[in-house]
Amino acid sequence: MTQNTPPFDVLAFGRLGVDIYPLQSGVGLEEVRTFGKFLGGSAANVSVAAARHGRHVALISRVGDDPFGRYLLAELERLGVDNRFVAVDDTLKTPVTFCEIFPPDDFPLYFYREPKAPDLNVPPADLDLDAVRAARILWITATGLSQEPSRAAHHAALQARTVGHTVFDLDYRPMFWAGPADAHAQMARALEHATVAVGNREECEVAVGESEPERAADALLERGVELAIVKQGPKGVLAKTREESVVVPPHHVDVVNGLGAGDAFGGALCHGLLAGWDLERLLRFANVAGAIVASRLECSTAMPTESEVAAIIGAGASR
Repeated sequence: MTQNTPPFDVLAFGRLGVDIYPLQSGVGLEEVRTFGKFLGGSAANVSVAAARHGRHVALISRVGDDPFGRYLLAELERLGVDNRFVAVDDTLKTPVTFCEIFPPDDFPLYFYREPKAPDLNVPPADLDLDAVRAARILWITATGLSQEPSRAAHHAALQARTVGHTVFDLDYRPMFWAGPADAHAQMARALEHATVAVGNREECEVAVGESEPERAADALLERGVELAIVKQGPKGVLAKTREESVVVPPHHVDVVNGLGAGDAFGGALCHGLLAGWDLERLLRFANVAGAIVASRLECSTAMPTESEVAAIIGAGASR
């Protein structure tokens, strides 16, 4: 990072790939005739979501030396995300992910990341630790801890942090791990350096052994985070600090594709944290941002702007 480069508002680290989404819903992949191609991966989607809110954002990741990799580098740039820390891996192919769409709540994912995804091949030596230290928010996900050398790189990034928010998305995907015990051990190490933790009830159970929302939030706070956010599905979202506890109900929409809603929530969360919003405003904004993406087919290119989210919140308040 050069001396004159301003710190990034959000520096996300993790999964990047191509999402291949069917343009027909309600049928299995064997019956789908046409597909759409989109930028995907949790960390990449969060970076795009934060950029859509006007934030200065970069992504740390890797792609393959192939057409899909070139597409992702160009798409990050087009969507407002600095791609200077996305290296090209000359041995591994850019991963693709297929999904099936059975609204309102069934969206199976099929990951093609063998023998290894480039985003798990980022070594500590590739990190610009000056940029990591200076970022106002560092966003990481549990997936990046599942394999070396990405695991070591994530821990190096976490240990470099002394200021700002470090947000840990618990994002537990069983297919990326040897088992829950391995994930638990790595999450425990990461939580020692995180200031904010975000996860659903199942992810909290892996991370801290608790799935009941209040107990899970308390357990996360006991690990040292300053803000614990537990997603409760139809019961809304719980946010808890040592001084305050807030529950905000979900914003209901007709779901088209639920994938990406959590990443939209994450980008909106970053925006609200940077703006210094109170917990209730922060959660309401993030909930609506997630709901907007759930009402659309794609993920990255569906991320809303602040004005889109504000308009929906304002319309609800005026009823």
